Amino acid sequence: MGVLLQKDRETAQLYSLRCGEKSVTLDQPKIMGIINVTPDSFFDGGKYYSHSRPNLERIELDAQAMIESGATFLDIGGSSSRPGAAFISASEEIERILPVVECLARLPVTLSVDTFHAKTAKAVLEVGADVINDISGGRDPQMFEVIADSDCAYVIMHMQGNPQNMQNNPTYSNIVAEVRGYLEKKVENLEQIGVCRSRLVVDPGFGFGKTFEHNIQLFKTLESFGSIGIPLLVGLSRKSFLGDIVGRDVNERLQASVTAAVLAVKRGANIVRVHDVAQTCEGLMTLSALSD
Repeated sequence: MGVLLQKDRETAQLYSLRCGEKSVTLDQPKIMGIINVTPDSFFDGGKYYSHSRPNLERIELDAQAMIESGATFLDIGGSSSRPGAAFISASEEIERILPVVECLARLPVTLSVDTFHAKTAKAVLEVGADVINDISGGRDPQMFEVIADSDCAYVIMHMQGNPQNMQNNPTYSNIVAEVRGYLEKKVENLEQIGVCRSRLVVDPGFGFGKTFEHNIQLFKTLESFGSIGIPLLVGLSRKSFLGDIVGRDVNERLQASVTAAVLAVKRGANIVRVHDVAQTCEGLMTLSALSD
């Protein structure tokens, strides 16, 4: 099942994203379902990981449900990136997520792994991952080399600081220009080492080193990121700034998250990364039916 949203053909850019041996056409917005194999993620920590090992049976069942509900991508994370999260080594991250990638690689879905460790990226690409989703934008000195030596897709995200300190008074002179300029430079750097644009995605990094006001400014100018000329991924699901808007804690932010995802698509997002796949798919289908 896919998201049946016909975007405005006059304004939408048609992208085909190369993901290893797969190719994902982004003529319609795609949903990326989140599977966090962590004990401490801000929303679903411990759901798929307990007693120091992943719950593969539950992961596979939920992965299949996400695919049936409309997910084109699944994003597997082994390290929490919530504000103040503890740092874990690449070896520990690999131990958590490698069995999950091996388990899900046979499913009809494009597999993404959320990591900023080059060692982890290399390991998961060898067992079936199609996409590396890097919240650090390539701070590991070996990451770009791993990407260049593979044929996977690569998501470049903006983050000021790191998860341990990113919310300690983040400051910008012009947040929109600075985030867009950062992403443009990373794309240029990757092209210079032979990574083609058809393998790249950018993510402005909502909630990563941004205040409430910064997140609002970024969202209201989301269309401007289309000038980079590659697909745009947006992750807003259950984020704290949405909780600030509606006055709800993380377990009560479903409606705000779906609304934000739908509006992000209206503003040019090609991929929305979400915890609640079925509800987001229904939101996008409703948008399609009621749009001109």
